[in-house]
Amino acid sequence: MTETATVDVQGARIAWRQRGHGPGVVVLLHGLGGSRVSWEPQMAALGERALVAAWDLPGYGASPPLDGPMTFPALADAFAVWLDELGTDRAHLVGISFGGMVAQYAAAQHPDRVASLTLLATSPKFGLDGTEPEAWRAARIAPLDQGLEPADFADLVLGALAGPGITPDAMAGQRAAMERISSAALRRSIDCLVTHDSRSLLPSIVAPTVCLVGDLDDETPVAYSQAIVDLVPGARLEVVSGAGHLLNVEAPDAVNDAVLRQMEGDRR
Repeated sequence: MTETATVDVQGARIAWRQRGHGPGVVVLLHGLGGSRVSWEPQMAALGERALVAAWDLPGYGASPPLDGPMTFPALADAFAVWLDELGTDRAHLVGISFGGMVAQYAAAQHPDRVASLTLLATSPKFGLDGTEPEAWRAARIAPLDQGLEPADFADLVLGALAGPGITPDAMAGQRAAMERISSAALRRSIDCLVTHDSRSLLPSIVAPTVCLVGDLDDETPVAYSQAIVDLVPGARLEVVSGAGHLLNVEAPDAVNDAVLRQMEGDRR
């Protein structure tokens, strides 16, 4: 098979990395500590079957910030603008953690733009387990208030999120992704994340939906994904053995297979 090149694109409103070609399009939304380079196992495998594109969230990496405040509805609209820049009407939408939250709003607000929805290691509401928003926010803002950049504490954060089986190469890739985030961008995303509650929107999602979660994920445990599945019509749950929160690089085969089944319309 001919090797497909990976290229970085600077759009007017979104910067992204892409590989492969259509007619199918898969778009990838990274987590709070990620960026467009977070998805290398998906770019390599899925890029042989479709056009695969991974964005820098507005304000992250090379993407300019939103014109107004960062909110989930505004990020969902940014997703639709990005599809216009990609030159496609619809895409198979994949989001992990914070990106999975954004994906829920995007599927609800722009149902005609979402061919399928794959949610990785995410939740339907911040603090579903009773976590107090201000305490959580304060703990994550503290190093930024001390003048640190995300690159300065990437190893500590990622080490706490990953399962025990993550490879050194996968961890290095996630570290490189986090090093591309500015403190100002991370602060905006933290402030946005604590507002998350999509539960009233989930019953309106019409895209075929699958939720994947690692059984060792302490950040967004299996019960969080089950809560999404309970609210989205026809959604299904897949629990990945031995994986933590960095699911797309800890269990790339499981994630890639799930996305391919979504592309093929497998509703098992």
